[in-house]
Amino acid sequence: MTTERLEDTDGQEATEAAAETSAEPASGRLEEEGDVAADYLEELLDIADVDGDIDIEVRNGRTYISIVSEDDDNNSLQQLVGQDGEVLEALQELTRLSVLSATENRSRLVLDISGFREGRKGTLTKLAEDAVASVKASGEDYALEPMSAYERKIVHDVVADLGFVSESEGEGSKRHIVVSGPAE
Repeated sequence: MTTERLEDTDGQEATEAAAETSAEPASGRLEEEGDVAADYLEELLDIADVDGDIDIEVRNGRTYISIVSEDDDNNSLQQLVGQDGEVLEALQELTRLSVLSATENRSRLVLDISGFREGRKGTLTKLAEDAVASVKASGEDYALEPMSAYERKIVHDVVADLGFVSESEGEGSKRHIVVSGPAE
């Protein structure tokens, strides 16, 4: 099992003065968050006797942790994703709790296993585009199925980029997005 730190990839170059004042503490906190999360996940993988490499990336003010397998057979990692990403969501929350316990800071880290979230992002983009098309065609609001906060954020961004309005409605596990007409 290996852990690899990837550089900050937000594509922005900061001046030395800006890096010394505000970016460094946030960057340092996010790097610490990534290290704590990676340690927690390495222990979890060892306990579960699952092979995987952990990559840490800091971008856009968030820590992204990816667990990938070099083997073609990553069935054991797929078990950590679960049906519709349910196990992945639970592991992400447990990892966030581990970071909170170690750093006393709430974490917004994002955990991905075997590229599940990246694949899901494509599906969510298509779902948002279809919802907008339906609203254009019918003039009626379009309600999507419930999804996680992270997934709702992706859909809200796509809908906004298409010039339409979306709102989250419902509570808890029934929280979903409703897409309505063009933004004014």
